Amino acid sequence: MEYEPEAENMSRTLMYHVDRPVYNEGCIETELLHRKQKKTQTIKQKLSQSLRCSSKKLQSAVYSFLPILTWLPSYPVKEYLLGDIISGLSTGVMQLPQGLAYAMLAAVPPVYGLYSSFYPVLLYTFFGTSRHVSIGTFAVISLMIGGIVVREVPDSMFDITAVNGTNNTDNQLARDAMRVKVAVAVTFLTGIIQFCLGLLRFGFVAIYLTEPLVRGFTTAAAVHVVVSQLKYLFGIETNRYSGPLSVIYSFIAVVSKITTTNTAAITVALICIVFLVGVKEINERFKKKLPVPIPGEIIVVIISTGVSYGMKLHENYGVDVVGEIPVGLLPPAVPDFSIFAAVITDSFAIAIVGFSMAASMSKIFALKHGYTVNGNQELIALGLCNFSGSFFQTFAVTCSMSRSLVQESTGGKTQIAGLLASIVVLLVIVAIGFVFETLPQTVLAAIIMVNLIGMFKQFRDIPLLWRTSRIELAIWFVAFVASVLLGLDYGLLVAVAFAIISVIYRTQSPKYTILGQIPETDLYCDIEEYEEVMEHSGIKIFQANSPLYFANSELYVNALKKKTGVDPVALLAAKKKSQKKREKAKNQTKTTNKKRNSVVKLGLFSVIPRSQSGSTVRLTNDQEMGVKHELMDGETHTDLVRNGQFAAANGDGDCEQSLRFLDRLTGVHSIILDFTPVTFIDSVGAKALKSIMKEYDEIGVTVIVGACSRAVMEDLSKLDFFDGFITRDLVFPSVHDAVLYCQYKGTVDPLE
Repeated sequence: MEYEPEAENMSRTLMYHVDRPVYNEGCIETELLHRKQKKTQTIKQKLSQSLRCSSKKLQSAVYSFLPILTWLPSYPVKEYLLGDIISGLSTGVMQLPQGLAYAMLAAVPPVYGLYSSFYPVLLYTFFGTSRHVSIGTFAVISLMIGGIVVREVPDSMFDITAVNGTNNTDNQLARDAMRVKVAVAVTFLTGIIQFCLGLLRFGFVAIYLTEPLVRGFTTAAAVHVVVSQLKYLFGIETNRYSGPLSVIYSFIAVVSKITTTNTAAITVALICIVFLVGVKEINERFKKKLPVPIPGEIIVVIISTGVSYGMKLHENYGVDVVGEIPVGLLPPAVPDFSIFAAVITDSFAIAIVGFSMAASMSKIFALKHGYTVNGNQELIALGLCNFSGSFFQTFAVTCSMSRSLVQESTGGKTQIAGLLASIVVLLVIVAIGFVFETLPQTVLAAIIMVNLIGMFKQFRDIPLLWRTSRIELAIWFVAFVASVLLGLDYGLLVAVAFAIISVIYRTQSPKYTILGQIPETDLYCDIEEYEEVMEHSGIKIFQANSPLYFANSELYVNALKKKTGVDPVALLAAKKKSQKKREKAKNQTKTTNKKRNSVVKLGLFSVIPRSQSGSTVRLTNDQEMGVKHELMDGETHTDLVRNGQFAAANGDGDCEQSLRFLDRLTGVHSIILDFTPVTFIDSVGAKALKSIMKEYDEIGVTVIVGACSRAVMEDLSKLDFFDGFITRDLVFPSVHDAVLYCQYKGTVDPLE
């Protein structure tokens, strides 16, 4: 058979015809399907099998733990090496200024940003599964660390006018040393958490950070970053705040001292911002023509460092500079364990956010270039980067979106590019780091702000989500507002909780529909949406696009009654009311018959009543006429009088008359529950479903299930749903099977 390339042509030419009996699940289980015999294993056997070692299993474990072994032996040097070299140099040049800048966000000296741009990048080359992401410092993670550091080591702990006579420089060095200890402790714990989650195969935790949540959260982080950098931009001395409402306090502090703005600092910053924005625009507009992006950031760093050194901006104009950058690498040191208890919760939040960022970018590049990434191995890789790096005074890292895009767009094919980028940073650390000591801090603030332009563009999500999904817009908005006002740690917690609540809300408030058939097909659609679909007489097909479980079972039952227009409780109440009326009519009829019989005896058999003295009394002519008149008044009940067996006849026909009575009220003899969207059912849902079937059966309406998946059938079996009353014969593999069964049942077993 030849297939047309276009879907429209395919829908016209491809046909299928199926001629088969109407199946139910009882028939399928006994005739069509036979379960495979599964060998059950004891716990000891399972442990023995999982712990058994073989060369193949060992090789698989090694390759899984060191993904570099899967591609490095077959690395195509001629095809990949040039692209990886260009990409590595471009990314390394970009890492230098970002490392220095993001160290400011983390509230540690700039040189620690360089350390964090070297060790983790080197380690990820061996343990990471993505070929294109750039691991290193990232604004959001750095800001979260900075908030923790400032909370644990506030500026107020180090008074310039200390009693012991120490000067400002000594206090600043002591403060910086303590802040580095806090940042290292957070990094150590973050690495441990990520590594353990990876070993436990908890890579799925990132799914709870949905895209709207992450975008709202990162937009809020951008607001925090901008506000935190305003004091460097204007050259103002203010305290740094952390915790709820810190962004408001920081903004007020800057505004209150805006009159002390350093003119030289703001001038340098504005020039750098204009230049960087222009370079970014050129790179974006001519990215197909440029062999590599113009490295605007390193150009700004080099020129501004030279200008600052030549004009002595710090000595003559009071512009704050980076300061001393020690040459060489620090010896390894063990983190301070006494800090762990105070930062363990924050470390968990950083671990999840960091992994979510890396996982999302990794999946994007993997999909684009046709390879796969292992989420659990990514957790292990990030954990090792942070855990090992903490011994060399780094702070927590993750994937950088901007650098990853540069690494991929400049021709990077593998993590050889990341390895070369780390070597570039290493050369600066061990050889020429001192050159950047006169770099103005306001330039780093300008670099940070320009890099956040992409995050602020995420405000465009609001009108898009307004049109497509109001619930996702609510998630975005809650994540943004909560993170801005409460801080990134508490804001993330609130956002995740709200996202989970939104899932529960969706399952509790699904779309309930009544389906009709598209003529001449076995397809069924919403009757309120399409004009062509038709309902079958006496049959209602009900669908709810959600699972059936404890949180929505009652809502499901209420929606079923409302949509079908058949409420068993109301109909049974009407039936009982009708029965009471009939019982009352029967009682009145019996009383009337008894009275009439006595009167008839008196009139026909001339029964002469006796007086109190015992003598007989004869009726006068007027009295006899009165008796005849009473008999004539009772002619309207002649049928009841003639049918002396009324009570017995009515008792035998109660069931039939009740069904006819209820049928006149409903006009429905069958209800089909479309279980196509039902992914699972719990014990509460099963009880609700069983109650539905029994209640409707009492009013003569058959309830059956259509399109029930095998997984849901397994759930129903485990929950002992099927009993003597409810069998598998009431469950059908498709809605159309159920409809055909109901049509047949309605013709051979009519109510009338």
